[in-house]
Amino acid sequence: MKANKVKWVIAGGVLCVLLLLLSVWYAATFNGGRLVEPMDFSTYTFQIRDLPMLCSTALFTLYVLGLAVWLVRWVLKSRRVVREANTTRSISPKLGFLGFLGFLGFLGFWSYGMSRDVTPFIFFTFFGFFGFFYEGKLSNTFMDERFRENAVRAQLTAMRVSFAIIFLTLIVLGRGALLGSLEYTLIAVLILLSLSVALALFLSEYLLYRYDHDDQIEEGDE
Repeated sequence: MKANKVKWVIAGGVLCVLLLLLSVWYAATFNGGRLVEPMDFSTYTFQIRDLPMLCSTALFTLYVLGLAVWLVRWVLKSRRVVREANTTRSISPKLGFLGFLGFLGFLGFWSYGMSRDVTPFIFFTFFGFFGFFYEGKLSNTFMDERFRENAVRAQLTAMRVSFAIIFLTLIVLGRGALLGSLEYTLIAVLILLSLSVALALFLSEYLLYRYDHDDQIEEGDE
């Protein structure tokens, strides 16, 4: 993946987040907290001063959808290249900066307080994109038998850790309502599941890089 495309994707995400934050500040300061503080949307009536918040939210939503489509197309293309060349896909380590999108998951606390919407908590999964940093360091690596074994070992270890977290989540939170509220229990489960997926994505790439790096050191010593 070209570094220029990565920079544009990251810059677009930063711009969307900044515009959203500015809109929240504007709504809280000059628009009486409309669309920011909890409100009854059944009686909502449009006002011209709502435009900054509505436009920034729509822009951010379009960015997330576009990012998802772009990532799916890129993954499919990368897999085809990997099969043909028998080497790891070529990506920039800077793509790991997309992991900072995981912080958007904290918007879930705001959206839950405003409209009981817990969807943004799913963004915690994006922390797994930090793994692109280590995958980028292994770009164009020839996948010999040893490398494939390390890849399988890394994926199994990552999945075991993620499964252990999910299992503990079900055991602890499945016993009853968290703080006496089923809604809080749902939020906690959603957050922990999202973080578990992110951890699995990150660990699989980090451990593969670590295993491959350790093997190279051992060969150098020999």
